[in-house]
Amino acid sequence: MAGVRYFVHFVHSVLLLSTLTGCLRHGTDVERGNREQVLHRGIGDEIGDLDPHVATNISELDIISALFEGLVTEDPVDLHPVPAVAERWEVSADQLTYTFYLRAGARWSNGDPVTAGDFTASWRRILTPSLGSGNAGLLYVLQGAEAYTKGLARDFAQVGAKALDARTLQVTLDHPVPYFLSLLTHPAWLPVHLPSIAASGPVYERGNPWARPGRLVGNGAFILRAWEPNQRIVVEKSPTYWDAAHVRLNAIHFHPIDSLDAEERAFRAGQLHLTYALPFGKVESYRRDSPQLLRMDPYLNTYFLRFNVARPFLNEPRVRRALALAVDRPAIAEKILRGGQLPAYAFTPPGMAGYVPEARLPTDFNEARRVLADAGYPGGRGLPAFELLFNNSENHRLVAEAVQEMWRRELGVQVRLVNQEFKAVLAERRAGHYQILFSDWVGDYPDPSTFLDIWRSDSGNNHTGWASPAYDSLLRSASLTTDAAARNLLFQKAEALLLEAAPLVPLYYNSHIFLLQPSVKGWHPTLLDHHPYKHVWLEE
Repeated sequence: MAGVRYFVHFVHSVLLLSTLTGCLRHGTDVERGNREQVLHRGIGDEIGDLDPHVATNISELDIISALFEGLVTEDPVDLHPVPAVAERWEVSADQLTYTFYLRAGARWSNGDPVTAGDFTASWRRILTPSLGSGNAGLLYVLQGAEAYTKGLARDFAQVGAKALDARTLQVTLDHPVPYFLSLLTHPAWLPVHLPSIAASGPVYERGNPWARPGRLVGNGAFILRAWEPNQRIVVEKSPTYWDAAHVRLNAIHFHPIDSLDAEERAFRAGQLHLTYALPFGKVESYRRDSPQLLRMDPYLNTYFLRFNVARPFLNEPRVRRALALAVDRPAIAEKILRGGQLPAYAFTPPGMAGYVPEARLPTDFNEARRVLADAGYPGGRGLPAFELLFNNSENHRLVAEAVQEMWRRELGVQVRLVNQEFKAVLAERRAGHYQILFSDWVGDYPDPSTFLDIWRSDSGNNHTGWASPAYDSLLRSASLTTDAAARNLLFQKAEALLLEAAPLVPLYYNSHIFLLQPSVKGWHPTLLDHHPYKHVWLEE
């Protein structure tokens, strides 16, 4: 029996040693990823769609940038436009006509060549009204594009996008656009493979399930391998990508984690190379104890509250303005955020190539009380309890609770906080089923128009019901003005009109605060928080 017991003990010891050795050999996701060039990235809430022409969520666009590539892409350090599918281009003297010459080696993931016709067909798709793209307006710089989307012109041949041959694309603009090449990096301009979309359902309607593993045909540096809802999205290096030889990552695992606390724990456990964000309450401890893991990058990102001006009481500008004046922005930035964020008194953030808003929505409690009384609701009497909708984010809850208390204390206005999953919030926003909505906007390119255009009456991203012909006219004039000073003056007038009407409450200009493992290389701080994955790699 002793021999049996010894044998059993010996076998148990061997198995235990084998298990421990296996754990040491395999290590954490981060350690394995470093060896195998597999990046693990947190992306916040679960995504809704990977269709470049439908997606609007930042996390969706981050994944889409790995799967598709446009005419130009971004330099990883400063994001200036560099050749991508187009190996070169020419610009006419009047800055209205761009001629792009496509690479012979550009291929879709199924092996088909990427052609100039793919771009024109894709742009026709996003401009087709039945698709209901929130970003179709970004293509209105094309000659005839706005008229086509609004049904004023039925023939797409009148739109300034023509395939001269398979590898030559001619683009004609409605007016000179100094940031046009940067604009082309937005997913709205990406090509999609229409034959594979048609194989899954209607090409020009939402809800087609083509952007799924096994169906999605892309032309980017990576291909979609797996999408396990609320667990992970996996993309792997594409063998058909024209520049595959310079792509160092073999795969990227995107992890949707809707709790910032859970995401931070996953980072500490070695499950993530980088997080989507960081809970406000943990910034100071990382700043003190692990500064090498903490990143606080500049960011063109404004957080704000949307008002649904179609709702009773919120359709009164004085009520909206009183609420805007009664938000203590410095207190939010200094006591809650504590990560380099700045109080926002206008909508357009700093860093816009010389543009500075002239008008402001200040914090002024006395004026807020006076305006609310002038509207007929002294001390908040006569106003119902409003609902403030936000997604399941601990950070958002902290700010929402602070605003709720400020309005109660200073104005006597009661607010009920309502939180839902991110996808549900997006659906409510699109349908207008909210009263006050916690929101943010990230610039698509470094120009004031990327912030101010969303408040146009025909913008697919407005979602407030507010419309002003005077505002639209000012932005239209700015788009036709080439003199920088005169253009900025028009933007200032438009933003002043916007802030006076107050369909929104600017809260703070954000900085991107997140955690990053030192093994991640090529991840540069950029104002738009864009990081072309083909330039990212891992070191053990």
